[in-house]
Amino acid sequence: MRDRVPEPYWNTNVARHPGILRAVPEGCGDALDVGCGDGLLARKLTRLARHVTGIDSSPEMIARALDGSGNGDRGRDGDGARLTFVEGDVLTARLPLAGYDFVCSVSTVHHMDFEAALSRMRELLRPGGTLVVVGLAREGSPAEWAATVAAAPVVRAVKVLRRAHGPEGMPVADPRMSYAQVRAAARRLLPGVRYRRHVLRRYSLTWHKPAP
Repeated sequence: MRDRVPEPYWNTNVARHPGILRAVPEGCGDALDVGCGDGLLARKLTRLARHVTGIDSSPEMIARALDGSGNGDRGRDGDGARLTFVEGDVLTARLPLAGYDFVCSVSTVHHMDFEAALSRMRELLRPGGTLVVVGLAREGSPAEWAATVAAAPVVRAVKVLRRAHGPEGMPVADPRMSYAQVRAAARRLLPGVRYRRHVLRRYSLTWHKPAP
């Protein structure tokens, strides 16, 4: 089922959830949410995948995710999909290579080495699977600054109208890469990737891993 459910809170990360959910392949078996935070997106993914794993390096966020699942680190959610939360670094955690039909990450890759993160998610994805990354970048050119300035009134208005907020204690970091650097690196690492810059100060990468 792909019906929407009421949000416990809204912010510019949650705003990208509908697009991420639309990208989940039909009949998805295993899904991985990198930087799952409090588990909000992971629990939504259980409506579309048979098993969902959320991984985050923050002990506080994983504690909240586990509390939200109500079933410890292995529970059932959504339409009966199994849900697992893992505390750890996705770059070094023991996760199955080519083990996931869908991998996603929201506002996480700027906390890590960008190329290492994309390479790791690429190798965790099964052939024929889909990767969606939503991230933050900095303005690195007059054109990028112009786009940010033009969108600023819309961003402010939407945040006020939607009463934007999120879980306290979420780790934050300033992005080091510009939008152009993100786009160039993604196209090199993920041939055929679709890059989009969104109004609410996010970009997205959508990539389908070639099937053998």
